[in-house]
Formats: sequence, structure tokens, C-alpha cells
Amino acid sequence: MLLLLSEWLARYESGFNVTQYITLRAILGMLTALLISLLAGPYMIRGLSRYQLGQSVRDDGPKSHLSKAGTPTMGGLLILFSITLSTLLWGELRNRFVWVVLVTMLAFGAIGWMDDWLKVSRRNARGLAARYKYIWQSVFGLAAAVVLFATARTAVETQLILPFVKAVALDLGWMYPLFAYFVIVGSSNAVNLTDGLDGLAILPAVLIATALMVFAYLAGHVNFAKYLGIPYIAGVGEVCVICGAIAGAGLGFLWFNTYPAQVFMGDIGALALGAALGVIAVVVRQELVLFIMGGVFVVETVSVILQVASFKLTGKRIFRMAPLHHHFELKGWPEPRVIVRFWIITVILVLIGLASLKIR
Repeated sequence: MLLLLSEWLARYESGFNVTQYITLRAILGMLTALLISLLAGPYMIRGLSRYQLGQSVRDDGPKSHLSKAGTPTMGGLLILFSITLSTLLWGELRNRFVWVVLVTMLAFGAIGWMDDWLKVSRRNARGLAARYKYIWQSVFGLAAAVVLFATARTAVETQLILPFVKAVALDLGWMYPLFAYFVIVGSSNAVNLTDGLDGLAILPAVLIATALMVFAYLAGHVNFAKYLGIPYIAGVGEVCVICGAIAGAGLGFLWFNTYPAQVFMGDIGALALGAALGVIAVVVRQELVLFIMGGVFVVETVSVILQVASFKLTGKRIFRMAPLHHHFELKGWPEPRVIVRFWIITVILVLIGLASLKIR
């Protein structure tokens, strides 16, 4: 909205043209989302506490988590509100990529809201049945993939780009919607599974969103894209604004979510953030780089799959508990140690992902 306003004001004062710079609006979007989160956070936490929207804790989980029962949850509302408002203020609202990312994020947030609401209203950790959750994730994820496929303007928008390999692109054709669907839904569930400790999921999401902002800017700039040998996608640079908003909102939320957490994001935040990162990776054509940078999310998901498969096939468990962060807790690692070490790993993986821009 502010971009449209500044374009009108620029007719009378050329200084307002400064908002045409994507980098400036990305920074302002990040700072706006951060400020909204920090200012609105205390009010939201008090509101959630007043209505007794507290976290339910698994009985079979680590005993140290029992003290977290009753901590306000559904804090993802704050994240989504901050991202949405900041994007509407600073984003180019005539850009299709911005709307696909924003609408998909909010749609997955709605699924998470229903799951969280059922948990707090029933006072148990079950929430929405897995099959219904997956059905709605599939509906929204496939819808986003089909829209991107139908609106693609160049061949590169439906190609698979291999990181660290120069001038190799695989044409996915009609397989593109299916591939994009798996990236979006998989990313959403991976972040959700990781969100089990205070601040564990939110900072990696911030780091990955910031890295994807770099990819979006470079992919949307014809000269930089040509120089680096990455696909040029017209208009995708505008995704920088929503990436900045995700990073800013995430940092603001971390202020309240850091150990010991005053509030949890809940599924409303985790499912939405994961889906947003997945869609952004799809539109900038860096799905495999997302797989690298989100290695912590990937390993957490794989640990659950292996644990379930092993128990069903052999009756034995591979880990003391899944997802993986609980395994380390039960081995005696203090919660802050698990969190910070997973953060450090994510920093390393994000740097490796960024290195793919030059190592080709």
C-alpha cells in the first residue's frame, strides 16, 4: 500500500521514488514486522493467558517438559499478523509471487489454528486428526503449485535447478505441480515437527528466510542472475519483502519464545512458516538448496519416519524418542544445549546453501 502511495507522491516529489528499491522495502518490511511483534507480543501473551489457551504436553515426553503445561500457545498468530501487515505495507501488491506466498502461508496457518484450537479446547495434545490435517495441506499445497504452474511465463519457472552444478536444468513439465506440492507440504510438516523446544524452529526459519531473500533478489535481477549463472525470473525479486517480513517477525517472536518460553507458536505458526519457506524456494527455483539449508528440519522429519518404520517392522526403536531433539534430551543434554547446537548447525548449512551461488 505504501508503495502505491509513494508512486503517487513521486509525481510531486521525486524523493519518494526511493521506495522503488526492493532492498530498501525488504529492510523496512523486516523492521516493521520486528517492531509489530515486539509491541504486540506482550498484549497477545496476556490475551492468550486470559482465555487459558495453554499448551498441552505429551505424557510420554521428556519429564522436563511437564512444567511447560499451560504456557500460552497459538503465538503464531503474532507471527502471521506481523508478516501479513508488513507485506501489505511494503510489498508490491500487483505481484503474483507475493500473493501466492502470502495466501498459502495464511491457508496453512488456518489449518494450524484449527489444530491448536482443538488441542486447547479438549485439553489434550491430539488436536486435528492427522488424516484431515494432511488432506487440507494437500488441497492448499497443490492449489499453490497449480497456480504457479498455470501462471509461469518462462520455461525456467518449471525447471529443476541443481545446486553446485553449472548450466544444468531439468525440465519438469507436468511433474512440476506434483514436485512443488511435495516441497510445500513437506517443508510445512518438517518445521512443525521441529517446533518442540523453546526457539528451536523459529531461528532456523529466520536464517533460511534471510538466505532465500538473497536468492530472490539475485534471481529477480537480470544482470546478477546472468553473472552467477542462476535462472532469471522476472518479478521474483518482490519476494524479498515477504522474506524480510518473515525474518523480522521471527526475531520479534523469538524475543518471547526463547528459553524459557513465554509463549509457543503452535501449529498455526509452524505449519504456516514451513509452507511459506517451501513456496518461496519453489518460486526462486531453489528447492534443493532449501533441502540443504533446512537440514535440521529434514533430519528431524527423517528421525520420525525411521522411528515409526522401525517400530512397526521390528518392534524396536532407533532413537530414545522422536523427533531427534527429544532423543538428545533423554540422553541428558539440557534443553538450551540442544537448541543452540541445532542453531549452529543451521548457520553452517545456510552458509553452504549461499555458497552454491558461486560454486558451480
